[in-house]
Amino acid sequence: MTKLIPAINKRTNLVPSGFGSIFNMIDDFFTDDFPLSRSLSHDSFKVDIKDEEKNYLIEAEMPGAKKEEVQISYDEGLLTIAFNHEENTEEKDKNYIHRERRCTSMQRNIKLNNVDATGIKAKLKDGLLEITIPKKEQEDKSKKIEIE
Repeated sequence: MTKLIPAINKRTNLVPSGFGSIFNMIDDFFTDDFPLSRSLSHDSFKVDIKDEEKNYLIEAEMPGAKKEEVQISYDEGLLTIAFNHEENTEEKDKNYIHRERRCTSMQRNIKLNNVDATGIKAKLKDGLLEITIPKKEQEDKSKKIEIE
């Protein structure tokens, strides 16, 4: 049975030990935003996708985002939502100058079929991006075949 386990995983326990959450807590303790959130290096904005009768409704949570920082594009069945935010802070006190810069960039790609790209609409209000994507009217290509 051990021959079926890859060599890399031979030393790891196949049953979860429960220590993952402890390691996450330790990582969070040493980040600036403890206890509010995990690091955004492995995270992105949250997206909900609804399949409504005549369109798709996409809701993306983007708290604090301005519409100039959000780019939306649709190309050959792929909807791309990108967010780029730059923040500069400068404090001057006598001979001391303190400057900080932070740049955040996130992107989500969503594969959608039968979309009418000409009717896509988006609005950003109170940190919630709503994208309405109309579906194409699909022709019924099925054909009933009569039996002789």
